[in-house]
Amino acid sequence: MSDLTLRLTDLTKSYNAGKPNEVQVLQGASLDVAPGEVTALVAPSGAGKSTLLHIAGLLDTSNGGTVTINGTDMTSLSDRKRTAVRRASVGFIYQFHHLLPEFTALENIVLPQLANGVDDKAAKDRAMTLLDRVGVAERADHRPAALSGGEQQRVAFCRALANAPSLLLADEPTGNLDPETSDRVFDALMSLVRDTGMAALIATHNLDLAARMDRQVRLQGGVLVPV
Repeated sequence: MSDLTLRLTDLTKSYNAGKPNEVQVLQGASLDVAPGEVTALVAPSGAGKSTLLHIAGLLDTSNGGTVTINGTDMTSLSDRKRTAVRRASVGFIYQFHHLLPEFTALENIVLPQLANGVDDKAAKDRAMTLLDRVGVAERADHRPAALSGGEQQRVAFCRALANAPSLLLADEPTGNLDPETSDRVFDALMSLVRDTGMAALIATHNLDLAARMDRQVRLQGGVLVPV
């Protein structure tokens, strides 16, 4: 077993390969993230942050290079096995919460656990524990439309952590919130990450938030460089 949760090695990614309008997004991007480490990914819009996160989280594939999660090279795995790894080991948070509108906050956190084979009572117990941890337990029975933006995003954090992933990937997780709410939500996220010891790679435009993480890397010219 590797002592790294995530290792990205020489990732390349282009769109419209071989055509006159080919776009090179990643050109040999490499990064290691250890358990308990929170790494900020900074770059201007359009630089490829989302593409990198999607490849790291097995939602997309690269043209070259490897993604290793918990010591296992994901490159040669079947789609079914990649899906199983993603469900059990990777949590995603996006700028927009993407909660299922017809389900309550509690149910949004229970559903991914049921899909991962957790029984209903255990799933509900964990969901309530997570909601309490981020200060919205009293909103458990409310649907997303009845929650504030900050509350919705905290529920989204809980959903991402529902299956106790070893790797958390976040794409501008506070980018849709006002500054005061952003700070509160970020504090809740960091507290959850620190308590679990997971590895986290968090893309953000907010340099103040980036400075509060363990280290920063910049996606520049298709490669990752220390800040």
